Amino acid sequence: MIDRNKQEQGQTEVTYQTLSDFLQGTPPNQWRHISNLSVPRNVSPYPSISAEINTPDLKLHCSPDLCNGVRFFRCAEVFSSTGTYLEKNTTNYLYVTYQCSNCQTTRKVYSLAVILFAIEQPHGMCCKLGELHPYGPPVPSRLIKLIGPDRDIFLKGRNCENQGLGIGAFTYYRRVVENQKNRILEEIVKVSEKIGVSQDKIDTLSQAIKETQFRKALKMAKDVMPESLLINGHSPILLLHHALSRGVHELSDEECLELASTVRLVLGELSERLSVILKDKAELTEAISTLMHHKSI
Repeated sequence: MIDRNKQEQGQTEVTYQTLSDFLQGTPPNQWRHISNLSVPRNVSPYPSISAEINTPDLKLHCSPDLCNGVRFFRCAEVFSSTGTYLEKNTTNYLYVTYQCSNCQTTRKVYSLAVILFAIEQPHGMCCKLGELHPYGPPVPSRLIKLIGPDRDIFLKGRNCENQGLGIGAFTYYRRVVENQKNRILEEIVKVSEKIGVSQDKIDTLSQAIKETQFRKALKMAKDVMPESLLINGHSPILLLHHALSRGVHELSDEECLELASTVRLVLGELSERLSVILKDKAELTEAISTLMHHKSI
């Protein structure tokens, strides 16, 4: 339990979150001050007032095909071995289950530790002890396809990132990019050939695929990206090269976490652009073929 004196010390200086923001956007194992932690309830038949955990609607990603996007989730159940009412100045442990209001199937369960400062006031502190499904947005299927055999390693890195473990996340992501360097560059070559990039740039990419030294390969490929793959005008390979060129021993855990997030976002955007360009080109080719077929009839 957190010492009450520490809770109250400098209380005017702390930053309060809403419970919905906390549940949607804060990783597990972190205490936060919550402005709307509880709601009052009359204890019938007695005239006294008690407090229960607040259960605001949430906007969460629902993965099944019926939804496959962000949907409203509403509270379906609150469970605690000591009952649903919160005791003040003590740590209350409970499970809160949310259900997708669209498909009525997907559920999200939070395990929470809650400290209420006063029954009459809604603010207090909350910690996520865990959640199922895991915290964080889902990894895009196109990114999973791009990294291929290293899916499980990437997801381990994602779990580390979700829990604020920067060194672990950075190490896993780096390993994925190193292992799948050729697979990523081969996809870039496919796009380059589809959109008519000059042969000398394609040759450079092919040489980078053959290069066994990881850093040297990225350095070779960073300046020959097709313009349609640039991210805000920057080569994605150059961005990855900058992020991965430093060793873990040179960085703090916070710096590793920041770089790990950068690597994930760049890979995600690159996978999206690769997929869109190849799909658009395939659809255009099919459309031209259809038109030529009808012309010849």
